[in-house]
Amino acid sequence: MIDIHDYIVVGSGASGGLLASDLHRLGADVLLIEAGKAYDKKTFPNNEMRGSAALYWGGGFEFDSEAKTAYLRSRCLGGTTIVNQALLDRFDEDVFNDWKNRTGISWMEQSELDKSYEAVENRLKLKTFEDKDMNNNARLFKMACEKLGYDWKYLRRGQDDCALERGNDCIACLNGCHRDSKQSTLVTSIQKAMQDGMKAQTETEVLSVEHHADHCDVHVLTAGKKAVLKCRKLIMAAGSFGTTQVLLRSGFDKKLTALGKGFCQHPQFMFFGVFDEIVDGYKGAFQTLASGKHPFRKNGYKLEVVYAPPISAGMLLRSYGAEFQKQMKRYRYMSSIEVAVRDEPDGGRLRINRKGRLIVEKYLTAQDKSRKAAGAETLKKIFTAQGAKEILESPFFFGLHLMGGCAIGSSGANSVVNPEFQVHDMPNIYIADSSIFPSAPGINPSLSVMAFSHRLLTQLSNA
Repeated sequence: MIDIHDYIVVGSGASGGLLASDLHRLGADVLLIEAGKAYDKKTFPNNEMRGSAALYWGGGFEFDSEAKTAYLRSRCLGGTTIVNQALLDRFDEDVFNDWKNRTGISWMEQSELDKSYEAVENRLKLKTFEDKDMNNNARLFKMACEKLGYDWKYLRRGQDDCALERGNDCIACLNGCHRDSKQSTLVTSIQKAMQDGMKAQTETEVLSVEHHADHCDVHVLTAGKKAVLKCRKLIMAAGSFGTTQVLLRSGFDKKLTALGKGFCQHPQFMFFGVFDEIVDGYKGAFQTLASGKHPFRKNGYKLEVVYAPPISAGMLLRSYGAEFQKQMKRYRYMSSIEVAVRDEPDGGRLRINRKGRLIVEKYLTAQDKSRKAAGAETLKKIFTAQGAKEILESPFFFGLHLMGGCAIGSSGANSVVNPEFQVHDMPNIYIADSSIFPSAPGINPSLSVMAFSHRLLTQLSNA
């Protein structure tokens, strides 16, 4: 007798981790598939080099077709929620107005998503930062913004007990949280569901899928062997790159002309200020505040107070050998801020080559470059107001918050997913991850990915 699951969920991040765990809780037979390994708070890598190699596709970075942009994509149980900073903001009217116009979907409004946002927030431990939580990097940023008349705001993060007052530094969270404080799907959903009997198959890559009238076939590679798994409903939750690649390898682009189009991101450009006094920007809470609405939102960029571990800092500053030693001697004397641009989806496309490998075609449009330039000019004013003796701009930039490729919409002519999260003309395949985004929101997407997934969960549970 062939084993057929009610649901197979591919990907275990913000979308897949939530959906698989909740569908299991509702009594469904669910198999969660993850390409990466399973780690927990006791086994996460304990340094930057091991973390990059173990937790990310490409051993740390993937690149576009011209090797100009480096992309960060997690490969482990819990997905990107393991390595991101769990910054959780709702999308604003600006996003939903844009998306409603692009998609023609009537429910694409803030009020329609309120219940899903609330349901997700109620299951998480959330902290909105205060003055006392800031490190010196953040204090310098706040001081300069107030001096120059720029808006700034405290961030909200999914976290429990970070033990910062006992000397813990949140920069370690980039390699997974060793305290189970960060509210990843591993902590909030997956581990509990697995203890309750949910099946999860890690180190398993999905090669392609087949849609049939009453089920789906999922072709996988695990332990070097190919196999076919069956389910009544398939949920693709492998993110912009993963979900799009699987659908392309399945040949769906022959029917879905929009598949792979509209890839967007938030390109990040790092800057460092060098001071005479010690800053220790890597210590304490990693991100507590960022730029506010004025004048940044309307200009299509935001400023984020961040830092980089030593290896990454050396790479960002293009320093090696003696030059790297010089920069590391100044490491404690630096502050750091990045410009995050809300880019245009017209500049991006995902496709595959003959071997099925993902090819990322992405360029910065004239608007993207203009926004980056405006952000850089603002940052220079901020560093000057902080009293920095020198300003260093990284010659590299990287892509975070990977979105698009399987855009949602009311018409199959310009979208891949219908308003019910089903792939057009394939009612047994659902997608609610970041690949369905029709454009870049300019806001951290994790909470909204979970909200869309909760909306899909409600739909499935009522079916």
